[in-house]
Amino acid sequence: MIVSMENTTTSAIDKKLNQLRDQHGVVTLGRVLTLVILAQAGHSEAALEAANFASHEHPCRILVHVAHSQAESTRLDAQLRMGGDAGASEVIVLHGYGELAEPTETLFSALLLPDAPIVAWWPHEVPPPSPHTSSIAGIAHRRITDSARSDDAFETLAELSARYVPGDTDLAWTRVTNWRIQLAAVLDQAEPAPVREVVVEGSGRSPSVVLLGTWLGTRLDAEVTFVNNAGPRRLDRVTLVRDDGEIVLERPGRTVAMLRQPGQPDQQIAMPVRDLNACIAEELRRLDPDEVYGEVVTTGLRDVRVAQVVDTTGELTPGAARFLAEHGGGRPDQDRPGPAAPDDAADVVLDLPGQEPAGARSAEPSVPAPGEESA
Repeated sequence: MIVSMENTTTSAIDKKLNQLRDQHGVVTLGRVLTLVILAQAGHSEAALEAANFASHEHPCRILVHVAHSQAESTRLDAQLRMGGDAGASEVIVLHGYGELAEPTETLFSALLLPDAPIVAWWPHEVPPPSPHTSSIAGIAHRRITDSARSDDAFETLAELSARYVPGDTDLAWTRVTNWRIQLAAVLDQAEPAPVREVVVEGSGRSPSVVLLGTWLGTRLDAEVTFVNNAGPRRLDRVTLVRDDGEIVLERPGRTVAMLRQPGQPDQQIAMPVRDLNACIAEELRRLDPDEVYGEVVTTGLRDVRVAQVVDTTGELTPGAARFLAEHGGGRPDQDRPGPAAPDDAADVVLDLPGQEPAGARSAEPSVPAPGEESA
């Protein structure tokens, strides 16, 4: 059921919701959170489809704010979706014009579920720091951004790092969950040996490439080489250089990855590209801060040792050049911190979602568009 309301107010919307519940028996019992989506005009349906998909696992109220032109006269149009048109949730789409094109806390406050957690999601961009984004972020328990469309991955991640507070996450990190699981499983089964270098290849515009390389480099205490290729925004290959040979995980297509290890035949692994639906469903499974992401985007981006950044498409982006200069790339070898000693190899622990903190386990390695990016 879809009900449209033109030139309305949030008070009138709330009254209409109560009326529809009385008439059709729709209730809010079982709603576990309020999901606030801050979308752009013409691009909201893909985010709404992903939220509806996730609502079957996480019943919620979905508030979508679609920003239109600020030059038009101020008004608020709304669309209420319930029943089969809203998945396992109830959806309120707000179209803001003029002054209401800027989403604020006061605009949403009358429509939030009482005593329920709030998750804010910016599906199209990393929002610039401003009073209205700060007010929405201030009331949210979790804040989800998507840096996949950025033109300079290194610059965008530096911005996310500078403003990070517990509860922030980015879908570029969620997209590499399967890569992290597979790489950790490989290291868990391989003979103990230090990783001398990590080589991550993929699109230079993909923040997932930078985040995965940073996570591996800091957890394995190894230098990282980023190889930026032309083509779609995706992660192509990860190589772990060890004394006994190279471990290579490569996904040339969108569904099957190839694993190559010293002394073993090549293996094909089912590792499909994660779509937006799966990423949002994963992020809504936890409302506590993602501590591993927080470490990677703050101390990880600060402490990772970069051997080089190779851009096969031409010159490095300004963010990549600055990142390389700040993290030791191009310096003489004697000026760089050395790799971990072989005796330290058994202390490597890779953290995965839902797992105990690294220090709480044994020394065995263990593990954690909208999104046009493939990871």
